Amino acid sequence: MSLSTTDFDVKKAALLDRHGKLLSRKNEPLWSANGIFTRFRHPVLTAAHAPLEWQYDFDRQTNPFLMQRIGINATFNAGAIKWQGKYLLMVRVEATDRKSFFAIAESPNGVDNFRFRKYPVEIPQFGDPDTNVYDIRLTEHQDGWIYGLFCTERRDTSAPQTDQSAALAQCGIIRTRDMEHWERLPDLKTSSPQQRNVVLHPEFVDGKYALYTRPQDGFIEAGSGGGIAFALTECMENAVVGDEHIIDSKRYHTVYEAKNGQGPAPLKTSEGWLHLAHGVRHTAAGLRYVLYLFMTALDDVSRIIHKPAGYFLAPEGDERIGDVSNVVFCNGWIADDDGTVYIYYASSDTRMHVATSSIAQLVDYAKNTPEDRFFSALSVENIQKLTKKNERIAHGKA
Repeated sequence: MSLSTTDFDVKKAALLDRHGKLLSRKNEPLWSANGIFTRFRHPVLTAAHAPLEWQYDFDRQTNPFLMQRIGINATFNAGAIKWQGKYLLMVRVEATDRKSFFAIAESPNGVDNFRFRKYPVEIPQFGDPDTNVYDIRLTEHQDGWIYGLFCTERRDTSAPQTDQSAALAQCGIIRTRDMEHWERLPDLKTSSPQQRNVVLHPEFVDGKYALYTRPQDGFIEAGSGGGIAFALTECMENAVVGDEHIIDSKRYHTVYEAKNGQGPAPLKTSEGWLHLAHGVRHTAAGLRYVLYLFMTALDDVSRIIHKPAGYFLAPEGDERIGDVSNVVFCNGWIADDDGTVYIYYASSDTRMHVATSSIAQLVDYAKNTPEDRFFSALSVENIQKLTKKNERIAHGKA
C-alpha cells in the first residue's frame, strides 16, 4: 500500500522544516578556562546538514514512501579558506557506502549557518582512478593558484585476494583559481611507500615549492617513517620529491609517539610560522588523536623554534564518541585580517567543530608554554618553577 498524497506532502514538509532549522541554528561560544581558544556549543557541520536533495527522491511516483535513497554517514576533516568574504570548508563527506567525496560548505561568519553548495566537488579522474579521496588541505599559494592536496586511496594490488583491506595511500593534487573549477595534476611522486597528510607551504622557498610530508611504511603504521618531513619540488605540474627531511619526529611516551602529521598549511606571523599538527599515541582503548602546535623560523621554515609540551586540543565530552572514537583531527584553519583564527576540527571521524583564537594568543602559547623535557622528574621541575613564581606574586615579590 502506498502513502497518500497528504502523507507524502506532510513528511516532505517536516523534513524541510527540520533541515532548515538546523542550518539556521545559531552557535554560541563556551566559556574557556585555558585562555588559548574558545570552543562552541554546537558542531558546525554534521551528516544531518547534507542537502536533502542528495538523499531523497522527491518524486512521489518513484518514491511513494519518501525513503532516503542515498545515506550520508559523516562530515569531517575539512580543508578551509576565506574566499570572497565567506568562510569555506571543503568537507570530507562520507556516504553510507563508505565512499568519501569533497563538498564545499559556506558560512557568512565562520561559526554557524554553514550551507553546502548544490553539488559535491567533481574531482577529475585519469590513469588509475581514486577508489576513495579524503582529508584535503587547501593552500592559497604565492603563485596565484589555490591548491588542494588530498589523500587518494587505492587497493594494494600486491595483496592476495583474501585481503580486501590492504590499501595504498598517496598524495593527489588539484588546483583552482575560483573555488569552482578544478584542474587535476599528477599525484605527488616520492620514494615513500605511502604518503598521507601532505601539505603545501604557501610561499616559495628558495624558488621552489615546499611540502610537509609524512613518509610512511604502511597504510596504518608509520614504521620507519618517523614524523613530519620537509621537502622541495621544482614544480606542481609534475611534483617530484627527492629528499624528505624529518623536522618533527615521533618520540616515545609523548602525544605523538605512534605517528604525527601536519594539519593545515602554516600561518605566517611576525615571529614565525604557526603550525598545527595531529599526534597519535597508543592506549588500552586504541589509538588516541590530539592536536599540538609548534612554530618554525621565518628564515628557515623547516627549523622548529618553539614547541609547547603536550596537546593543544583533545577530544572532550561528546567529541569522543563517533565512528572512530577518541579522535580530533584538523586540516583547515582561517586567519582573518583582524587576527582572529578559526580552527576547524573534526571529532571522532563524524562531525565538524570550530574553535576560535587569535594570532596573538597562539604565538604567546607557542613561545611561553614550557616544552616537553621527556622525563617525569623534569615535568615536576616545570610545575615547581611555575608554582614558586606564583608564590612570589602572592607575596608581592615578583
